[in-house]
Amino acid sequence: MSAHGVLYVHSAPPALCPHIEWAVAGIVGAPVGMPWVGQPAAPGALRAELTWQARPGTAGAVASALAGWNRLRFEVTEDGSPGCDGVRHCYTPDLGLFSAVTGANGDIMVSEDRLRSVMTLASGGAAGRSLEDELGRLLGTAWDNELEPFRRAADGAPVRWLNATG
Repeated sequence: MSAHGVLYVHSAPPALCPHIEWAVAGIVGAPVGMPWVGQPAAPGALRAELTWQARPGTAGAVASALAGWNRLRFEVTEDGSPGCDGVRHCYTPDLGLFSAVTGANGDIMVSEDRLRSVMTLASGGAAGRSLEDELGRLLGTAWDNELEPFRRAADGAPVRWLNATG
């Protein structure tokens, strides 16, 4: 069985770029060379996109490997495949890692239990958070707000395709 998705490295220091390629290569089991270009939203930083095809769960493995790296901003997606939901992972140095299940059109899907939990938290006034605040956390609003300038700067960026072996 195979899954596919995209790794968007929105912003990385040049010295970190080869390490990102090595980390991803170790996960997918194939050499990785990404088309690094300047990131206008962060002068001196680079960005790249890599479309991949590998085993289900690859997006989570990539997110786990890259999360916590200083000065790195990325998103990694995995489309749904038989028996597996789609997923999106976002990372920023300030916010850390956000993960969500996604539908076929890329929308974030929130389970009934998670919705009930935020309704309970918001109705109890937990830490002064409103229902709107709690729903924003479930949808990754803070990550979208922080990453949007980097996404827009990537319009027209080159993309590389990668098919894992084995």
